[in-house]
Amino acid sequence: MSLDALRGFDMFWIIGGGVALKSLDGALSNEYYHNVIIPQLSHVRWEGFRFIDLIMPLFLFIVGAAMPFSFGKRLSHDDRKSKLYAHVLKRFFILFILGMVAQGHLLDYDLSKLHILCNTLHAIAAGYLIASLIILNMRAIGQIVVTMILLLGYWALLGLVAVPGHERGLISENVNLAFYVDKVILGHFQDVTDPQYTWILSSMTFAATVMLGCLAGQLLRSEAGDYARVLWLFVAGVACLGLGLLWGAVFPIIKHIWTSSFVLFSGGICYFLLALFYLIIDVWNLRKWACVFVVIGMNAIAVYMVVQVYGFRVFGDVFVKGLENRLGEWYQFVRALTGLIALWLILFWMYRKKAFIKI
Repeated sequence: MSLDALRGFDMFWIIGGGVALKSLDGALSNEYYHNVIIPQLSHVRWEGFRFIDLIMPLFLFIVGAAMPFSFGKRLSHDDRKSKLYAHVLKRFFILFILGMVAQGHLLDYDLSKLHILCNTLHAIAAGYLIASLIILNMRAIGQIVVTMILLLGYWALLGLVAVPGHERGLISENVNLAFYVDKVILGHFQDVTDPQYTWILSSMTFAATVMLGCLAGQLLRSEAGDYARVLWLFVAGVACLGLGLLWGAVFPIIKHIWTSSFVLFSGGICYFLLALFYLIIDVWNLRKWACVFVVIGMNAIAVYMVVQVYGFRVFGDVFVKGLENRLGEWYQFVRALTGLIALWLILFWMYRKKAFIKI
């Protein structure tokens, strides 16, 4: 249950939790809130890390953590590996297409607007595919070694291979190898952002983030005791966080190009959160509070697509549109909160009806 709750916690920020808290800024006019809380709800421009920068890697981490459970279940039913590979490929393509629907303008039916790689689901698709090949063919020690190779290999590529016309090892907003590779391969299908997100070479480190989750999932499935699992998750978190900070001194923590130090630093926090959720929900059996997040987490892909395609405040507008003059500075918060509650109630109805949309 802790995995479902943690997935829901992550999705809470994606489907409107962050927007609701940010919209409080104008209403509260509180100096502490404005100077301390609000910056954590906005992404860093390039180098560094804030709370909201955790949401995407946590999504990938949880996908990885669930894989040992789902794969183990399928293999226990005597599914052949070839059948499982077919499932992995099918899921990869569905995630890829949904990513293009969500953010790539696929349904505009206009090639001039189409972006092939542009969405969190594309990062998940790439990471899921590579991680699946690793965990289906290697034992735990081999998985750790390959994950390290992915991280070190990405660092080596960006540090040793020069972008044409520039010095070797240059990593800036507009000049880095990952951005150059995307530009050459994707051409006008590249999604242009400022600063630029990267996808093709970054698939190496997307996979590493998913693999950190896979290793956590295997720990949860192990025969270790409950408190031993919590301890090992915490130890893994400390190790990743420390290594990420140390590595960040020479290979900066940058989310846009998903640097190896970013993988480890964000992965460390993911391990801490999983340890905390697992301890409270599955070990101490304090579960009632988690229902708020479990309801969201059980239909994560469905609600993600709804929010990406339609937005979440449209649900709140049904109830509060037209109240702007009466609510003043509080209107945006009320609008965001109402949309979030309305969306949650729909998800709760689906949860009660056991209507879970999966791919």
